[in-house]
Amino acid sequence: MIDFNHVSKIYKGTDTKALDDVSLHIDKGEFVFVVGASGAGKSTFLKILMREEVPTAGDVIVDGQSLNALKARKVPYYRRKLGIVFQDFRLIPTKTVYENVAFAMHVIGASQKDISRRVAYALSLVGLSAKSKSLPTQLSGGEQQRVALARALVNDAEVIIADEPTGNIDPEMSKDIVDLLEQINLNKGTTIIMVTHEVDLISNYHKRIIEIKNGHIISDSAHPEVAAENIQAIQGEAPMNAPSGYYHAPTEDAEIESFLMNYGNDKPDDPSEDADA
Repeated sequence: MIDFNHVSKIYKGTDTKALDDVSLHIDKGEFVFVVGASGAGKSTFLKILMREEVPTAGDVIVDGQSLNALKARKVPYYRRKLGIVFQDFRLIPTKTVYENVAFAMHVIGASQKDISRRVAYALSLVGLSAKSKSLPTQLSGGEQQRVALARALVNDAEVIIADEPTGNIDPEMSKDIVDLLEQINLNKGTTIIMVTHEVDLISNYHKRIIEIKNGHIISDSAHPEVAAENIQAIQGEAPMNAPSGYYHAPTEDAEIESFLMNYGNDKPDDPSEDADA
């Protein structure tokens, strides 16, 4: 479903390769942990996957579609396949749980009937049906992250990208969130890609682990006990408890930063582009 083919990324004004000749394949329905020290390349990996950045070299194919060749006005439609969960929850403080989840559907112009049906279903999946009228400030950190997960699920995303989703909650709640992601993966077949620095969490789940260091994939293993040893070894080289860097400023409402910089929203056609994608 997801292929990185010899992908490299060099940002303008630097000589450093944030990613260097990265190749990997992720099957539909896989659950993958992505780990590495701060600055290893995890953030760039996510940005490319979300089509926030384009590789300097190589190609990225998602569900048969080349992200390199994707027209700018088609990017929002691609992002509708993705459910994105952030470390800092990204909830609108003035909206209820229901309204926060529904907002993801309002943005794409869904009908009220579909919104009501899908939001109720998403909240039931994360066990928050009884909290639909609550404000984020009335919830625990774990509950807020469940709302963020419901928002990621509500448009029936094919892929959930969880960027340090347990970074702001305690260990017990962290396990609840990963358990929930695992349940969604098993029951719905949703592909899960979770960036984390938490070795203890990884050791509890028998999932594939991709470890990135200095822009390279240095470990890609289905055996978490082996990868955990590598992770512990690099913990002393650079801090791993920092967020991956994608959208690191906390939300200040502004309609959830125009729904996370127009994630999933329609954009007007760019007359400079061809009519067909």
